[in-house]
Amino acid sequence: MTDEREDEVERPSQPPLFEVTGRSAYAPQIGGVGALTPGSPLPVARYWFRRSLEQAQHPKNTVESYLYDLAIFEQVVGPKPIDQVTSRDIARYLGEANTRSTRKRRLTSVSQLFKWLVLGAKMLESDPTASFYPDHIPLKTPRPLFQTEQRAILDAAAADSSRAAIVVWLLLNLGLSRGELLALRRDHIDFSDPDAPIVYVFYDNPRWRGKERKLSAGPELTALYDAFVADYAPVDRLFELLPQSVNKLIERVARAAGISKQVSPQTLRDTYAVERARDGADEEQLLALLGLADDSRNRMSVRRYLKLAAPPANAPPS
Repeated sequence: MTDEREDEVERPSQPPLFEVTGRSAYAPQIGGVGALTPGSPLPVARYWFRRSLEQAQHPKNTVESYLYDLAIFEQVVGPKPIDQVTSRDIARYLGEANTRSTRKRRLTSVSQLFKWLVLGAKMLESDPTASFYPDHIPLKTPRPLFQTEQRAILDAAAADSSRAAIVVWLLLNLGLSRGELLALRRDHIDFSDPDAPIVYVFYDNPRWRGKERKLSAGPELTALYDAFVADYAPVDRLFELLPQSVNKLIERVARAAGISKQVSPQTLRDTYAVERARDGADEEQLLALLGLADDSRNRMSVRRYLKLAAPPANAPPS
């Protein structure tokens, strides 16, 4: 699954970044950049595209990924006016990608730019990327932890630190994504009943509000939380960690647990999903538990969990 999320911070409302003065020009309200017109070169279009993405509160890593690919696009085709970019330019740019995943990412970035120029900024009447389609990239088969490995990693996390213990527990027993873990604040967990705390998964960005949910936990979380707060005294956000630091924490604990397979935050989330499927969760329930949008790719993901949770193919009939 590809729903891992970086920290997102609520941004204050901004004034308009430009004034629409007609179909052919966006007049900047800040200095140093020319107006966007059909004859603007790619660097100018890329600048205004970035401002549009930022104003729409797209995640920072998404914006940076688009801009990285578009900088490569400019290197390939040169600073051409946007109304002179052709499908041949797009083909040359995509042809230099070494892998299918790189080609798919590049096509997504350049397509988003030209869709915005056509539909959002209304600078162009046609999209030179319209005839290109991404290569299908199969979903990777998850490798969830076995029962013995689950117990081993929880024990190793407890021996590592109170922070490692609660991080591993939340990922493994509630199926949080790495981004959701890092977005947790102290007031997102309701301990009114210490034996049945409730974890609320919130998203600052309105684009992702459909992923919000609340998840029940047990007294074990209360004990882990109390120990963690005593050791680390978080003020607001629970885990002041970078995404890469979470990965390293999980890898370190997995090694200490003697687990030879590669283990990541996504591995723990996959394990949670398979365990819930074994408990009887169906496709709809797995989508809800994991905060996944109801689309074809996510349904393919949860069907893999259901398949992994099913009895062995050669098991005797029940």
